[in-house]
Amino acid sequence: MNENVKADKRRYHAPRRAAQAADTRHAILAAARALFAQRGYAATTVAEIASRAGVSVDTVYASIGRKPVLLRELVETALSGTDHAIPAQHREYVLAIREANRAEDKITIYADALVAIQQRLTPIFLALREAATTDESCARVWTEISERRAVNMRQFAADLRGTGQLRDDLSDDEVADIIWSMNATEYWVLLVGERHWTAERFRDWLADAWIRLLLRDPQIARGSLQRPPTAGSGDS
Repeated sequence: MNENVKADKRRYHAPRRAAQAADTRHAILAAARALFAQRGYAATTVAEIASRAGVSVDTVYASIGRKPVLLRELVETALSGTDHAIPAQHREYVLAIREANRAEDKITIYADALVAIQQRLTPIFLALREAATTDESCARVWTEISERRAVNMRQFAADLRGTGQLRDDLSDDEVADIIWSMNATEYWVLLVGERHWTAERFRDWLADAWIRLLLRDPQIARGSLQRPPTAGSGDS
């Protein structure tokens, strides 16, 4: 066969193989997400994930990895909103936060992004929390994610400090800890899962609370916000 023809065939097949691999990865992640959320981490087997995804067990291992790796990938993709991990500094909402000049704008951008993240992350977070109590690999993932989130909040606090609007009696570490505690999935589960707040109410409450707690002139900041009407909520 002519070498040029062979090269053309390779160029043709490479994108198709990449697309097939991406589809396979997506199917495996979707299957694992559903099963971990429904049955929990410990009760779910790789064979069940493979069956639901329509692939072999070997394909699961080759495409992503063993169960702890699958769970980690689900956390990372829930955070990024894609089928792949994206470092925090490269996510769209983080770039938007850094481009914003006012602290209240940075806070509202983050609160809006956080609500979208929590809707993807919560079932996986709960599965990870359960798995971390019995599985050493999952416990390491839990610790790593928690510590990474704390580091990211320290950077966010420093970014807010750069606006000149943070309270002088709060250190950056204190600001970071306040945000870290209130952006936790546990907080979302309490208010949205158990008290039946809408996502919109949670978002608006979070932004308003951070503005009141952290900024020197919260009334001025709140008065400058342009927010859509808040939807109704359940029990409060």
